[in-house]
Amino acid sequence: MRIIKAKSYGDMSRKAANVISAQVILKSNCVLGLATGATVLGIYEQLIDWYQKGDVDFSGVRSVNLDEYVKLPGDHEQSYRHYMDINFFHHINIRMENTNLPNGMAEGIESECHRYDALIEGLGGIDLQLLGLGHNGHIGFNEPNEAFEKLTHCVQLKDITRKANARYFQDEDQVPKEAITMGIKSIMQAKRILLCVSGAHKAEILKQVLTGPVTPALPGSILQMHPNLIVVADEEALALLYD
Repeated sequence: MRIIKAKSYGDMSRKAANVISAQVILKSNCVLGLATGATVLGIYEQLIDWYQKGDVDFSGVRSVNLDEYVKLPGDHEQSYRHYMDINFFHHINIRMENTNLPNGMAEGIESECHRYDALIEGLGGIDLQLLGLGHNGHIGFNEPNEAFEKLTHCVQLKDITRKANARYFQDEDQVPKEAITMGIKSIMQAKRILLCVSGAHKAEILKQVLTGPVTPALPGSILQMHPNLIVVADEEALALLYD
């Protein structure tokens, strides 16, 4: 495990973006595992800036996103496809046919999960997986459970997760109750994992994830077992690790 300490959210975003851009420069046709949410917005903004300056080229990159809400079409303003399009894909030169997310509108969700696993395998696996960290320790939408869900699956979202995401909807009732997410095995098979965390409100859960017992009750704790984990976090998020 390598921990990179950042001074602020902006510094965290730049340091994380540097890891991603280095991956793209070293392997122009790499497979990036991408994430959504507030934490990674600054990372995408920095990558867009470097692309516009001619410092990084995404034309050969393939991407696979962690998750998508069930029953939200891709053009819905709160779908993760829409998030990726407006916050990243439409501002760089990645080929849209090389961008992949689970299809939350698929008629057969189980078949869609199998399709997504086969897609990742067909791409040769993920070179670098970007992750945020949920308030309850979830990664992707892998919620606390009695066992680690290995492969892409449909998950019932916990109340704490839906409340955290309610700020993006008009009210909590509009937040979908289900999502398709990559499983723990899919994430852990990535060659490298980049975990990004910001803010004092994530300090306790980050400490538990990085130093506590490995348990499916705290899904992110499995990252301790990855041979090439990079953690980029600001001082507030890391405060309890160094107290």
